[in-house]
Amino acid sequence: MYIIKVKGVAKIPDYVQLRDDSFTLLAYFRVDRPDKSLEKVGLGDKAEYIMKMVEELPFGQIKKLDF
Repeated sequence: MYIIKVKGVAKIPDYVQLRDDSFTLLAYFRVDRPDKSLEKVGLGDKAEYIMKMVEELPFGQIKKLDF
């Protein structure tokens, strides 16, 4: 699974994309509201780990998540 942090512009907020190994979009959520989207794709129990990665990740970079 991969994570990408996308910088928003003007009134559009920052977003996070979670993609599988085939790079198919699994989740797309605002940085400040991850809970519902992560629960929907079955990653609610890993929300703390994912959000820690989001904080550390620079905008526009892709990082592989291992869990």
